Amino acid sequence: MAAEPLAPPAGHSLLIDADDTLWENNIYFERAFEEFCGFLNHSHLAPADIRAILDEIEIVNNKIHGYGALNFGRNLRQCYEHLVEREIDEQDGRTVLAFAERILDHPMDVRAGVPETLEYLCSRHTLILFTKGHPDEQQLKVDRSGLASFFHHTAIVKEKDAAAYRDIVERKDLDPARTWMIGNSPKSDINPALRAGLRAVFIPHDHTWTLEREHIAHEPERLITLNSFADLKRHF
Repeated sequence: MAAEPLAPPAGHSLLIDADDTLWENNIYFERAFEEFCGFLNHSHLAPADIRAILDEIEIVNNKIHGYGALNFGRNLRQCYEHLVEREIDEQDGRTVLAFAERILDHPMDVRAGVPETLEYLCSRHTLILFTKGHPDEQQLKVDRSGLASFFHHTAIVKEKDAAAYRDIVERKDLDPARTWMIGNSPKSDINPALRAGLRAVFIPHDHTWTLEREHIAHEPERLITLNSFADLKRHF
């Protein structure tokens, strides 16, 4: 029998990011990229040059196909076909896709302090797991993480922009003044939440994806920066 969903307690509403906030994610994409560069073995382009070209491909394709390991594989293959200096055969394509597909099989690496902090928070506040990406991929990670039972709701969206934040506030009847977005990404977690009138908690990660980095809006009355997820217990 499925467990009954948690009854929302009094307190704040905490929207919590998943990838690189609750568990490691981008480090595995970075490792796949390193494998890709080794396989491409370009005669003069350095990894930073290849990364810049891949970024351009991803900026375009993410708007069409969204995020996730399988879409990352598509982007790698397009980058390979654009840069390769030798004849391409079918095995090349399968090899490139495999770099990304292996990300899906990697064991979940929940970040330090996350389970006990969620356990502490869930009886005091309404917790909503708010993540973007491919719905099936993201739900699989949620299930494998062992953290789903701490959340009152889970929302997986294609993009986390200001409109997505306003939408979830409306759908869940949240009070913007008592709603916080908690995450590591300035682009998807912090700035759009602030633009939507919410509050935010920024927890930096050393390996946040390059395309998720940007200058954070100066909102001292609505923004908290913490060193670790466990620090949430001191504020909530």
